[in-house]
Amino acid sequence: MMTVIGTLIGDRFRLEERIGSGGMSSVYRAYDPMLERQVAIKLMHRDISTDPDQLERFRREARAVAQLNHPHVVTVIDAGEDEGAPYIVFEYVEGETLKDRIRRHGRLPVAEAVAYAIEIGRALECAHSHRLVHRDVKPQNVLIDPDGRAKVTDFGIARSLEAHGLTAPGRVLGTTDYVSPEQALGHEVTEQSDIYSLGIVLYEMLTGEIPFQADTQVAVAMKHVREPLPDVQRRRPEISAALAAIVERATAKETRNRYPTVDDFVHDLEEVLAIEAARSGQTTGEATTVLRNLSGDTADFAPRRLRHPRRVLFLSVLLLAVVAGGITYLATSRTEKGAGSPVAPSSPELSEVRLAGDAASDYDPEGNDGQESPDEAQLAIDGNRTTAWETEQYQAGFEGADKSGVGLYVDAETEVAARQLDLVTSTPGFRARVYAANTVPGDIGAWTKVSAITRVRQDEKIPLDTARQRFRYYLLWITTLPEGGKADIRELSLEK
Repeated sequence: MMTVIGTLIGDRFRLEERIGSGGMSSVYRAYDPMLERQVAIKLMHRDISTDPDQLERFRREARAVAQLNHPHVVTVIDAGEDEGAPYIVFEYVEGETLKDRIRRHGRLPVAEAVAYAIEIGRALECAHSHRLVHRDVKPQNVLIDPDGRAKVTDFGIARSLEAHGLTAPGRVLGTTDYVSPEQALGHEVTEQSDIYSLGIVLYEMLTGEIPFQADTQVAVAMKHVREPLPDVQRRRPEISAALAAIVERATAKETRNRYPTVDDFVHDLEEVLAIEAARSGQTTGEATTVLRNLSGDTADFAPRRLRHPRRVLFLSVLLLAVVAGGITYLATSRTEKGAGSPVAPSSPELSEVRLAGDAASDYDPEGNDGQESPDEAQLAIDGNRTTAWETEQYQAGFEGADKSGVGLYVDAETEVAARQLDLVTSTPGFRARVYAANTVPGDIGAWTKVSAITRVRQDEKIPLDTARQRFRYYLLWITTLPEGGKADIRELSLEK
C-alpha cells in the first residue's frame, strides 16, 4: 500500500513530501499543526510491518534514540503506530547530508573535515554513554543543518550492548563502504566499530573518495578486512603527519591497535584541529564555523580543553608558537630506510642531530632475553611514519612482567648536548622519561635523567635538561603503557 501525500499520521502529522526511502521504511517531511512546525517522519513499510524481527528493530530505534539528548543527534519527538504501521517523528533538519556535501565539494578543507569528525564523534560519545552502538556510521547518516552543524541520524540498526538476538554475532549489518573488519566478518560489534567507520568517513572528507572500491559490496567488505588503508597523505599531501596518524589509528584493522574509546579519538582530533586551523589560516567555514573559531564562544561547541583554564594557557602558547614559528608538519616525505628524519621541523633556535640509519637500539635490561623488538628498532628513525618500533604486548602492564619499563635509545656517534627529543606515536597515553649516557649501562639506574616523566601525546616534544652536558646515547624509557598493553614509536629524533 502506497502512502499518499496529505495523509494524516497518528491523526496529527500531515505528510507533505517523501524525502528518503529504504528497504525498511520511508522518510517524509510532514507538518505538525499542533506546534506549527515541520517534522520528519520515518514510516515503516506496511508490507513488512508484520515481520516480528523487523517490527522490533524499528521499535527499538525509537526507544534507543529517545534516550539521546545531544546537539549533534537528531531528536526524537514522538513515536506510535498508524493502522498497524509504526512510525517515528524526528526534528526536521533542513539542509543536506554530509555525503551530498562531499559530492558537491569533493575533499573538504582539512580543518572543516576534522571539525565535522569531532561533532560526529561527540554524538557517538553520547550514544556510547547510553550503551548504544550506531553500527551504520556513514556520511549519508549525517545531516548538515543551516548553521553548519553535523547531526547524526538513522539509528535503525543500532544495538544496545546489553541486548542480544536481533543483531547477534554472525549477522552483518551496515554499509560496506564504511564497515569495520569485525562487522564485515560477522563478529561482535562494539564502540570501536563505530570508531572505525568514523575514521573512514574522515578519510573520505579529507580525500573526497572512499578508500576501497570493488564490483560487489562483499568484495568491498573484504578489502576492509584484508587490505591496508591507502595512504591518506599520498592522496592529500598537505595533511599533517599527526592527522594522518590519527586516521591510521582510528582505522586499524585489529581493535587492540584502534582507539579504545571515541572519547580518546575526539580528544586527539581536538588537539590536531587547532594546529590544522592555524597552519591553513582557516578558522571560518562550516562545521559550526569550525567549532566557533576554536574560541569556545558557546560551551556546546568549545573543544573540551578550552573549557578548562589550565588548558587555555597551553593552547594559547601552542597557537602562538604555530603562527609565530611557522611550524608545519612533514607531508609525504618517504625516505629510504636509513635516511633518518626529524619528527617535525626544528624550532628556529634548534637544529637536528643527524642520526645514522642504524643509530637506534632496543633496551630491555630487566627482561629474560634482554631484547625488546630489536629487529624493528631502525623503523623508529627511518623517516617513514607508516612503520614503527613496538614494545611487546604486556596485558598486565610492566608490573605483571616484573619490569620497571623498556626503552629505545639512539647513538649520536659523538657527544652532543641535546635539548629536545621529538617523537610520533599512534598509541598516545603512555608515560616515558628520557635518560642519557656516554656508554650503554647495564641497568636503568646508571643512566642520567635528563627529562621529567611525560605523558606522551600523538606528536610529542620532550624538553631535555642536560645542563649543557654532552652525551652520546639518549634513551626513551617507557614506564607505563597505554590501554592495550603495547606502545609504538613511529618516528624519533633529537634536537640540539
